[in-house]
Amino acid sequence: MNTPSLLSPNVQRVSSGSVWEPLVGYSRAIRWGNIIEVAGTTAVKGGMVVGEGDPYEQTRRILQIIGDALQQLGADFKNVVRTRIFVTDIKQWEEVARAHGEVFGEIRPACTMVEVAALIDPALMVEIEATAIVNT
Repeated sequence: MNTPSLLSPNVQRVSSGSVWEPLVGYSRAIRWGNIIEVAGTTAVKGGMVVGEGDPYEQTRRILQIIGDALQQLGADFKNVVRTRIFVTDIKQWEEVARAHGEVFGEIRPACTMVEVAALIDPALMVEIEATAIVNT
């Protein structure tokens, strides 16, 4: 199998315009062959935290950003095979799970949710990564 390197012009990249992307040196999402990886995504819009204090609303915003990135790379939520959810308070897992389930209830990708000490901004309560597989 001849797979492109990440420096190949055949690798597609999506940016969400986050201030962190150029600073850290990453893309919101990349498509490498038939695999799409969406980086850890938080609830921001125009540099501002969306849904401050509300893990359900933060999760809804995150999934919107992930959905937009997938669409730009020729995929949608039905192509997602794995999500990884990072929360700053595991006691709020049900609110996060409810929003995740509204999108993925029928799709049912593999999913992990773990509690972390903190995210990049103290107002952020949830961060989600996703992996999708598409037909080439």
